[in-house]
Amino acid sequence: MIKLGNDWDEFLAIEMAKPYYLELREFLKHEYSTRVIYPDMYDLFNALRYTSLFDAKVVILGQDPYINPGEAHGLSFSVKPPSRTPPSLQNIFKEIADDVGCYVPNNGHLVKWSKQGVMLLNAVLSVREKQSKSHAGKGWEQFTTAVIEQLNQKESPIVFLLWGNDAKSKAGLITNSKHLVLQATHPSPLAGGRFFGCKHFSQANAFLAQHGLEPIDWQIENI
Repeated sequence: MIKLGNDWDEFLAIEMAKPYYLELREFLKHEYSTRVIYPDMYDLFNALRYTSLFDAKVVILGQDPYINPGEAHGLSFSVKPPSRTPPSLQNIFKEIADDVGCYVPNNGHLVKWSKQGVMLLNAVLSVREKQSKSHAGKGWEQFTTAVIEQLNQKESPIVFLLWGNDAKSKAGLITNSKHLVLQATHPSPLAGGRFFGCKHFSQANAFLAQHGLEPIDWQIENI
């Protein structure tokens, strides 16, 4: 049984005993033993490991992990140094610079956000090398839906940032009126720049401050 050492462990113990997850586990065992899969199996649950249920106050929902070597490490949109910042994350940084005045950093390592209560969750937590969405429909969607349902039950406010249609499809799970849901076009360059101007980062911080919570320092420092 996986132990993260925080308040997600009780949730994991229950969820991982369910039939769908047992099937997913067998699929993953075969995939990791026969193919190149990202992220490393020990990084699969980093979104929950780095951001406890108690601490979560912003959720950024992604699609599935990066498909190139050395990038994915279990946090949506984040890459491990010294990987180059992917195009979607470059656009996120540009919007942050315009919205709250941060400089654009020379790396895309977002652990700093996670440690402040920003849960960087993908809808699907694993992927084959060079094959985007290759682990879709195997059970991860049910697992991450359950994660979002747990977050939805929190009494303390959370800001959910849903970018693109895949993320927006989860909006119906967020029924607690204490929370704020902000939706925008995906930051991918394929979206033609329609993500720019959403001002989600300043809106999130204003909402947190309004409810007596510490705003997020969105600045990722250069390394």
